[in-house]
Amino acid sequence: MVGKIPSGCRPHSEIKKINDHIQWLIEQGITCEHIGDLAAGLCDRLIATGVPIWRASIRMPSLHPMYRGVAANFERGGAIVLENAEHGSETERSFEMTPIFHLLSRGEKTGRWNLAKGEGLQYAELHEFALAGGTDHVISIFEFPKEVALRGLGFSLTSDAPGGFSDDQLAIIQELLPALGLAAYRVAVSKTATEILAVYTGARTSARILAGETRRGMGGSIDAAILLADLRNFTALTEAHQPGEIVGFLNEHFELIDRHVEENSGEILKFMGDSVLAIFPTDAENPQKACKAALASAQNLLKANEELNRERTLNGGPDIGIDVVLHLGEVFYGNVGAQGRLDFTVIGRAVNEASRLEKLCGTFEQPLLLSESFAATCAVPCDYLGAFELRGVSKRADVFRLAGAAP
Repeated sequence: MVGKIPSGCRPHSEIKKINDHIQWLIEQGITCEHIGDLAAGLCDRLIATGVPIWRASIRMPSLHPMYRGVAANFERGGAIVLENAEHGSETERSFEMTPIFHLLSRGEKTGRWNLAKGEGLQYAELHEFALAGGTDHVISIFEFPKEVALRGLGFSLTSDAPGGFSDDQLAIIQELLPALGLAAYRVAVSKTATEILAVYTGARTSARILAGETRRGMGGSIDAAILLADLRNFTALTEAHQPGEIVGFLNEHFELIDRHVEENSGEILKFMGDSVLAIFPTDAENPQKACKAALASAQNLLKANEELNRERTLNGGPDIGIDVVLHLGEVFYGNVGAQGRLDFTVIGRAVNEASRLEKLCGTFEQPLLLSESFAATCAVPCDYLGAFELRGVSKRADVFRLAGAAP
């Protein structure tokens, strides 16, 4: 990449265009929600001033647990294409065969390849560009503050014009890069905070936190169907397997529980050791809808768990059962904890009752039990198992199983 041209050598009209671009980037840095908007907007503006951009890309690392990086890819006349690179050795190998990795491994911040003369064709991406008519490819790399895992940003431009980019055009782009980096950093930090909060607290909870419910005690009472799932004989499992294996087992079971809770519009609020607490908020006019959703989740996850165990035992692994209790009641949903260390969760009598009911799954050797309030509202055929005292609960609880469930 060529160096900057002193501003004194530029016509006033060109200086104004550069300043207009910088002003636009600053404004977008405040309001923009995704780096794709930055890439598309800046490229469109530069193309309008005669810069022969054919393709462009902004690439950044990601803190999302599923993805190692994100890219916003621009093509002249087309829509922005967003790509998430998943974690894994295959993705890592692919990254190691890119021009950006080449620059990073050499400690360089800029690079330029004359595609028309056959430069850079050892990289699959640049080879593809050259075959499609690309003539020039440039990359600039920014570093972000070292205290965050978002290490930096790669910005690449490809031209299909004869001769590629002129030195003057690249010098103008160079002057815009600090503003682009600043805007992209703000967008990335904001998006990362939103995504990570959702990963750790759930989509519904994170939305409430970001809406301002951050003070201790803030929240409110809601009626909800409660799903409490617990891995069976977990203590014995921890004695027979190494911690790393235990974590793997937990992740497998929690993944399938989350999948079937989410597909029925529920939300996991807590992973508690070997247990999962999820809620399905009810509609005052139709509480049965939430109960039906919770029941579908329970039945589907139990079926999926059987399939998971079948595959694992074929490879010599343990069979890990899941006990599920479904309850319906009022809970407090909000901030609980110390002033400087809060948890957004649910508490209340209904949660305690669900926890106590779960202990009866082992007593009856039933993987799915329903409380009286849940069974009555869900209105599905059930077998009555009796009334039982629950520790810490004053009233005996009527307990049900689905009709026809194996004894």
